[in-house]
Amino acid sequence: MPIAFDAALRARLARNLARLEHVPPEERALKRAAVCVVVTDDGRGEAALVLTRRAEHLSTHAGQFALPGGRVDRGESALDAARREALEEIGLELAEDAFLGRLDDYPTRSGYLITPLVAWLPAGIELVPNPAEVARIYRVPLADLGRGPEFVAIPESDRPVIRYPLLGTTIHAPTAAVMYQFVEVAVHGRATRVAHLEQPVWAWK
Repeated sequence: MPIAFDAALRARLARNLARLEHVPPEERALKRAAVCVVVTDDGRGEAALVLTRRAEHLSTHAGQFALPGGRVDRGESALDAARREALEEIGLELAEDAFLGRLDDYPTRSGYLITPLVAWLPAGIELVPNPAEVARIYRVPLADLGRGPEFVAIPESDRPVIRYPLLGTTIHAPTAAVMYQFVEVAVHGRATRVAHLEQPVWAWK
């Protein structure tokens, strides 16, 4: 069922995110990164998440689907980094009060600890991809995410691989894991954890 993009949804997301008790990640020497989970409208009054496809010429993760975000620079907070990356990648300037809360940190196989921060973007604001980093911007209806991801067993790990069939392709963790926890926690109010969910083997570097 479509989810209306309105004040009631904003209040619900903020309330559910505030209830989440965060689990500290394992003590590992990981580089820090942050992503923006941007909730906005899809142009028809339905709530959607902003998703990007990375430019094909990038040296890492070229052509992959991702949430706006990147590495936390020295002296930055995760919030500062998320705001900077949103501006650099999709031309979106987010005030601090646009952020409704955060999800659990997700450790990647490539050595990053990603902090997802949920932001609310009013309807009608244009998003402009930076061609140096982003090939295309998508607005994925929350109803599409609500159909749920797939969980797949692989011989290389005892943890399930999470993947989302979306946009005519398959989106993998970390993006898939973050989107899944967003739906579970922020939309439905369930204390679902995702740090254990696996990435495909090709992403282990």
